[in-house]
Amino acid sequence: MDSLNTISPARRRVLSALAVLGGGGLSCTAAREAQDTSPQPVSPSTPTSATAVQVQMLVHPDMTALDLIGPQLIFSTMGNTQTHLVWKDLSPITTDSGVRILPTLTLAEAPESPDILFVPGGLKGTTAMLQDADVLGYLRTRGASARWVTGVCTGALLLGAAGLLKGYRATAHWYVRDLLTVFDATPVTQRVVVDRNRITGGGVTSGIDMALTVSALLKGEQQARIQELVFEYAPEPPYASGTPQLAGDALTQLVLKRREPAIEMARQAALKARARWPT
Repeated sequence: MDSLNTISPARRRVLSALAVLGGGGLSCTAAREAQDTSPQPVSPSTPTSATAVQVQMLVHPDMTALDLIGPQLIFSTMGNTQTHLVWKDLSPITTDSGVRILPTLTLAEAPESPDILFVPGGLKGTTAMLQDADVLGYLRTRGASARWVTGVCTGALLLGAAGLLKGYRATAHWYVRDLLTVFDATPVTQRVVVDRNRITGGGVTSGIDMALTVSALLKGEQQARIQELVFEYAPEPPYASGTPQLAGDALTQLVLKRREPAIEMARQAALKARARWPT
């Protein structure tokens, strides 16, 4: 086995990060070890100061936990970031699978110009938030000045309802992707869609891909590659049925039939949200 004195500095950083992960979780030390320290190209959307990248991630009742947790892991380990979980108050919220999440910042406290604004999904929770003026107002104001506006799954509908996807190409969970047209967005059947500073992901697990895309844009491709390695992100789904195209028509129709009432409620909520837009 190689000793730490004979391996390269880059490999040593990765091994150190992996050792911390194996010890029970990712610490600030692991984030530093995993960070690529080589000079990175600077784009107009990349902060040039030494201040931390500010990330605001909306949380809300009945959201899908993995929609949040995957991207949060990537954002918080890009290096020099501050990640905030934003809700109306600081009381715990309960996700659609029963996991409780503790917000760290209120809607009112959230600064108006985050570097990254992120919205998770969850069909039931999204449908309710489409009727919530406070949430849509928060997204509208922060999204207007955010460097990157991002979302995953049905969360893209909230971005649309806030007027943030008008004239943009975007994606969402496959069974509500067509509703993006309600908000004057162009639906695209892709796992991740980048259109200018709008970055959206498809259903649930694609949030990791979306966040890695953001990481590469902000910190360089090398950093995103390191994160993939540290987290052993190399999906091999056992049944290869994760999209309608892979699953086939019979299984897709079964899912649509089971979810039909909830999808129709989301459709009606989207139409109502669009009708409230100023003329």
